[in-house]
Amino acid sequence: MLESSIPPAHPAGQPRLTIGVMGAASGHLADEAIAKSHRLGRAIARRGCVLVNGACPGLPFHAAMGAKEEGGLTVGISPALSRDEHLHKYESPTENLDVIIYTGSGLMGREVTNIRSSDIVVITGGRSGTLGEFAIAYDEGKLIGVLEGTGGITTQIPQIVKACQKLSGAHLIYDEDPDRLIDRLIAYYHERHFRHPSVHHDRAQGHPAPRTTA
Repeated sequence: MLESSIPPAHPAGQPRLTIGVMGAASGHLADEAIAKSHRLGRAIARRGCVLVNGACPGLPFHAAMGAKEEGGLTVGISPALSRDEHLHKYESPTENLDVIIYTGSGLMGREVTNIRSSDIVVITGGRSGTLGEFAIAYDEGKLIGVLEGTGGITTQIPQIVKACQKLSGAHLIYDEDPDRLIDRLIAYYHERHFRHPSVHHDRAQGHPAPRTTA
């Protein structure tokens, strides 16, 4: 693979970009979705970004595995109050995570921390929990990548956005190639999205979020 022409994800002296990977933690995981999520994690690490996930199994776990294979830094936002609760109540992994933040907020409560800890959010596969994370990211004007070809809610996101009819400041980029998706997200973030002052910027109602396809 050719070296990326995208500039460094974090200029010297600045914090690293954090990229949240939100996706299916359970249920049937197609081989293609697993492979793409793994490649996604590797792409995030190779570009010097920090991978954030829900400290859960499934596709986010495979993304973290890919990131660690590339020597990347990974952070898990756990729903649990403690390591013991994380392991036994939520039956969630500790492998491939450099840092685990125990929120004690439960599965739904930790989603807000997940999203707000991420400069960029990527959706891979996913069911109702991922839909909740997407809704938070969309409503708070995040830059969102959709990894196509991973099934789940990724196939329905264009229709969901259309139904919302709300300009929140969110920008969506769709791509089936994990490396290209991360390059495009980082480029857009540095070119435009970083200018968002906060999630509470003025919002115009009645228009869907812009989207960029491959």
